[in-house]
Amino acid sequence: MKTLRLHILRHGLTQGNLDGLYVGHTDMPLCEKGRAQLEEMKQQYRYPDTQFVFSSPLKRCLETAQILYPSLKPMVIDALTEYDFGEYDGKSAAELHEKSPLFDRWLRGEAGVKPPFGESNEDFTRRVCSAFARIVEGLLKTGTDDACIITHGGVLMAILAN
Repeated sequence: MKTLRLHILRHGLTQGNLDGLYVGHTDMPLCEKGRAQLEEMKQQYRYPDTQFVFSSPLKRCLETAQILYPSLKPMVIDALTEYDFGEYDGKSAAELHEKSPLFDRWLRGEAGVKPPFGESNEDFTRRVCSAFARIVEGLLKTGTDDACIITHGGVLMAILAN
């Protein structure tokens, strides 16, 4: 039986994270604090050596990959993009509780409920888990035994929950 090590890392901080906003498909870069934290952690801790890096196409993930693995060119996987929050993107939970009657139902994970013009929890989970399965299959087929995925918090949670 072959052992496969797959490291799953979340991107560094963005201004949207600091502001407590839902940021999904908005292509927000790392903020200065996020870059500095990654550089500091890179000095303090040993990030796993890896043969290959997969990344979401969004700037915050690609910038994180560049900081942590400057000698590796990440393979961009569109399906590793964060949740499509639709009209919720760029807004805080407090704002959405106040203005959107669907928000609480969506937050509870009610089946079929999705942000206006966004994706449902079911569609998101299906997209992410399918991408993860394809990554694992590809690694096994190529004999690659160590890789890293740099992606978003929602994607991480979906992979780990499933």
